[in-house]
Amino acid sequence: MLFLLQQTVKSIQRHLHEFLDDLAQGQLFEPVTSGAVTHARAKLKDSAFSELNRDCVLPALYGSEHPVRRWRGHRLVGFDSSLVRLPESQELGQAFGWQEVSNQNGATGTRYPEARLSVVYDVLNRAGWDTRLEPSTLGEVALASHQLEHLQPGDIEINDRGFTGYLYLARVGQRQAHFIARCSTGSFLAAQELFRLNRANQSKVVWLFAPADQKAQCQRLGLPLKLRVRFVSLRLPSGELEVLATSLLEEERYPTAEFLTVYHWRWGHETFYLMLKGRLELENFSGRTVEAVRQDVQAAVLLANLESVLSEPAQAALSQPSTTATQPRQVNRSNSYHALKDQVLDLLYRDIPAPTVINQLMLLFKGSPVAVRPHRKVPRRAKPSFNRSYHFQRRVKKAVF
Repeated sequence: MLFLLQQTVKSIQRHLHEFLDDLAQGQLFEPVTSGAVTHARAKLKDSAFSELNRDCVLPALYGSEHPVRRWRGHRLVGFDSSLVRLPESQELGQAFGWQEVSNQNGATGTRYPEARLSVVYDVLNRAGWDTRLEPSTLGEVALASHQLEHLQPGDIEINDRGFTGYLYLARVGQRQAHFIARCSTGSFLAAQELFRLNRANQSKVVWLFAPADQKAQCQRLGLPLKLRVRFVSLRLPSGELEVLATSLLEEERYPTAEFLTVYHWRWGHETFYLMLKGRLELENFSGRTVEAVRQDVQAAVLLANLESVLSEPAQAALSQPSTTATQPRQVNRSNSYHALKDQVLDLLYRDIPAPTVINQLMLLFKGSPVAVRPHRKVPRRAKPSFNRSYHFQRRVKKAVF
């Protein structure tokens, strides 16, 4: 399990030699083949990592000694998914489905396995609660509906436009939780009216009624046939109007002006997937079996949560006012993940006292912070050409883990 937690872009054999050399601490060790690792991991369930996450890491994150960030007393929980490209394997294709490759001339005759990754994510505390890897043909709303069981009364579920439908919002309310959901221009009539008005900071409370084709399903699931929902309109820095639907009805307690900042925090869920695929190189899997792929995914989320727990004291120290820093500072995640990788054996395997290892990690986390420039906006580039993308992947991109 420690070997898998040290996810690497190196070959299995090279990583194995380094891992055993670290365990031997200068002594001679008997070489082990990569095939032996394949046989050993076949006896390990991916649920071992998810259970460690549930029973050890998350209780530490939400324990009494750890500061838990909330908005007006609520935890903000993101529901979203991301498509993941899997290694070319017949077993993976049969388990998760194939994605056909096409271009301007139509199908190219090639394909690759693809899965849908869905992580229930606490956006303020940077914690993944539940991780599912399912076939890509399974819709993200259907998958998220199964994960709503992890919501607790008082939590606020926050989602993008693709989730904002009556049935899904009613399911959230059934868990005695709240929601903040972005609406599309073709969404509910109340949202369409706010889009037509094109005015920011508008707030309107209305009744939503179950669509005729969903009434039978609502009754079967024990869901209400009408919901009282508040719609608010906000102006993005780009000038675009954004409309949100929420079950937080009280203007005095939940001012309309705050929803722009609150919904922006959902972007942390998007960057979480970017971190998994970018810094942790999730799609560079260490195996070609279903169990190996699931192990890599669960291990990556466990590692990300462990980093969130261990880097919080360093971040709290960096957030203190400073006479030398001209900009707010935060932990450099590229360095923090690499430092955690180097120290994971000392932290979880050796007899070194945990406070000693944690203090060393604190020094590494605080040693090279990055400046936060909240008002800096870099314009998006057009989709890069194949040559530019190849050049970046081949010669510019640096592996950090």
